[in-house]
Amino acid sequence: MSKRLVALGDSFTEGVGDDDPRAANGVRGWADRVAAQLAAEVPDFRYANLAIRGRLLGQVLDEQLEPALAMTPDLVTLYAGGNDLMRPKVDIDALLGRYAEAVATLRATGATVVLFTGVDGVEDPLFRKMRGRTAIYNELVRGIAASHGALLVDMWPMRQLRDRRMWSADRLHLNSAGHTEVAIEVLRVLDAPHSLSPVDLAPVPATDPRSRRSEDLRWAREHALPWIKRRVRGESSGDTVTPKRPEPLPVVDGLA
Repeated sequence: MSKRLVALGDSFTEGVGDDDPRAANGVRGWADRVAAQLAAEVPDFRYANLAIRGRLLGQVLDEQLEPALAMTPDLVTLYAGGNDLMRPKVDIDALLGRYAEAVATLRATGATVVLFTGVDGVEDPLFRKMRGRTAIYNELVRGIAASHGALLVDMWPMRQLRDRRMWSADRLHLNSAGHTEVAIEVLRVLDAPHSLSPVDLAPVPATDPRSRRSEDLRWAREHALPWIKRRVRGESSGDTVTPKRPEPLPVVDGLA
């Protein structure tokens, strides 16, 4: 079993949405959960997480790929491109061309590489509009995984992630329950034992249209407008953020 994990990516891998004051950067996330489970089975297990919120795919590769290679990991997770898909214009083919090159570089080291497809946002009015872009992105990622012998965590058919209760208040990032679901799927793909349990959610309660509109307006005011303003100013939520685990370190007391 792998002894050194390095996680690359953006807010999804950093763990944004899964607030935990005990964790580095104040967030935990699926990658920390996976690392804790692997560390429980593997002596001298080490884990680094270079992911930073707000990063575009090119930035992830430019900033994180070489440092990751220098750590000589035998297990690498890579997810990037979600922020690119949210931009007004994106060349998905060019984007995934760079992605494929990075995966080939990582696989050439002999490391196991884990890739991810995007979540199906069909249940959300905003992300439903991105569904076509995400589907194209996913098909290209599936092809890259198959071509280079990478493992794939396919989040598109994970229906539980369509439930808004799996997401934080900003609707952009998974909450603790959502990150746990992803961690369970990653460990399943790795064929690794674990003690994680999915959250048992009750049936979705009915919401009247007036309450739904009120929730949507509050979300737009508190989350969507600040995001738009940052884009206009050329700012990113990760401008002042550094990697939560820049070096491969042991997992202590089950907390990465």
